[in-house]
Amino acid sequence: MDRTGDSAIQRTIERLEARAGEHACGGFLATLEELPRTELFTTLLFDRLQRKMRMVEALRSEAADNWNQTFYLLYFRTLGDRRNQEAYLELARRVPYKIVLRERKVPHAIEAMLFGASGLLDLYRNDEYTLNLRRNFEHLAAKYEIQPLDPAIWELAEIRPANHPVLRLAQAAEFFAQDDFIMDRTMACRSEEDVFRLFGIEAADYWRTHFIPAAESDSRPKRIGAFKANIIGINLVAVLQFAYGSYTSNERLRDSALSLLERLPAEDNRYIRDWKSAGVKPVNAFESQALLQLSTEYCPARRCGECPVGRRIAQCFPER
Repeated sequence: MDRTGDSAIQRTIERLEARAGEHACGGFLATLEELPRTELFTTLLFDRLQRKMRMVEALRSEAADNWNQTFYLLYFRTLGDRRNQEAYLELARRVPYKIVLRERKVPHAIEAMLFGASGLLDLYRNDEYTLNLRRNFEHLAAKYEIQPLDPAIWELAEIRPANHPVLRLAQAAEFFAQDDFIMDRTMACRSEEDVFRLFGIEAADYWRTHFIPAAESDSRPKRIGAFKANIIGINLVAVLQFAYGSYTSNERLRDSALSLLERLPAEDNRYIRDWKSAGVKPVNAFESQALLQLSTEYCPARRCGECPVGRRIAQCFPER
């Protein structure tokens, strides 16, 4: 292309950069035919998966190449809201998976370790159930040299009851009490139904009438719902399948990760709602993850000249 063409493309890039926070490329994406849209979203999705693989690799290195501990760390990282991500991760480090496996057949042992190590029980008054958890934790903490977290590490203001760390830890305890083949079962997930069947766990009976310790509520099952299970499917199952498939050169498992994202519903968050307002309606998690890559990696930094969408617009519609 001549210099005039180069200048026209650069002017288009500059125009896009000036409106990067306004989803200026939304109209272009909304009118794309299926094949070029899929090509762009695939490029963006692989970009996002590569970034997530670096995060998995860091966790695997921390876990001394143990994939079960890597899964365990990633599960806790995915379990709650973003504000408490580091608190969940630190808890998983203090109560590692190998200890959970040793104690999982003892009733409420995992729950006692997670709650005791989290420090959260210190924030609430006690009843018979939580006193038993405390007593069990004292024994297990001495046995495994577990140091509890400072409860101040947890961000609890304005958090929905269903997403409260207390309830999430109760669900996690039941999840890891299931069996010791959870990593294998995660690798076998192929559909939204598979993900929910594995991760849609209900907390112990005590929590049917409690959102927080020692404060009774109406009786209702405290289960990880379909919405949260789908988030786990996107951010844990598909990511781990893709990472483990890449590590083991298993293309079938990498393809499974992509197929799973195609079968999971699109996320519903502020980024995706903004894209919908701009006319771009993702049909599944494959597409919503691609849009999230735009929203988190390209648009805020005005990287339109590096962005697959920005480059395509500049090539198709150079500003003369």
